[in-house]
Amino acid sequence: MSESSATPLYEARNISKSYGSVIALSDVSLKIHAGEVIGLVGDNGAGKSTLVKILSGVYQPDNGQLLVDGVDHSWKSPHDAMQAGVETLYQDSGLAPDLSIGSNVFLGREKLRPGILGKLGFLDQKYMEVEARKDLEKVGITIPASKRNVSQLSGGQRQAVAIGRAVAWARKVILLDEPTNHLGARQSNEVLSVIKAAKERGLGVVFISHTLPHVLQVTDRIVVLRLGKVVKDAPTAEFNAESLLGTITGLNGAKVEDDDSESVA
Repeated sequence: MSESSATPLYEARNISKSYGSVIALSDVSLKIHAGEVIGLVGDNGAGKSTLVKILSGVYQPDNGQLLVDGVDHSWKSPHDAMQAGVETLYQDSGLAPDLSIGSNVFLGREKLRPGILGKLGFLDQKYMEVEARKDLEKVGITIPASKRNVSQLSGGQRQAVAIGRAVAWARKVILLDEPTNHLGARQSNEVLSVIKAAKERGLGVVFISHTLPHVLQVTDRIVVLRLGKVVKDAPTAEFNAESLLGTITGLNGAKVEDDDSESVA
């Protein structure tokens, strides 16, 4: 079965969202297939973050549908989306720096010790450390020790652990909002490698980034938003850096100055 005829893992269909007089999204549709990395790009105020927050259950759309495996869903909270297999990593990785790597991987999903100790609320730290190491190694993340605190890791390692956690728990789709932001070249490559590993596991990945070379390097398809609308949805092979920038800005590659008055992104 071809990708075009296969049922998407996750689909946003004709999504619209406004904040008072500001139209953040207008009739936006997006299909996410298994084993596909989609680059979601656009200038400031294009609607990228609003779309991701709708996909992840933070916001509810004014109009439109969200479908998982072709079945209509309505998220009341991010927990609902997580239960359906959709994991999200925002620009703030959400890691707790004073906790161990293992504890961070299981953050919000802690494993209790068996028996009476578990009933008293004692955590099974050994189990979480061992399983965290296994989960991270599956996506190519090698860590010195899962007992090490996150505060001892580099920026790239932290992002890799955060994405690794999302990959470990995701059953269908991972939404990544600027995961390589403020990282150096080597650290960014670590993160991009984890994205590729997620693809190889058959997950669908949505990758938001202003770093266009990263988008061109790691994605299969690119969706360009401008002023809340999809202006192009095409295979990555159809773009180069110049044409992608031109599609984003609508000014033949000229850079559009940021509009700080725009409240959505």
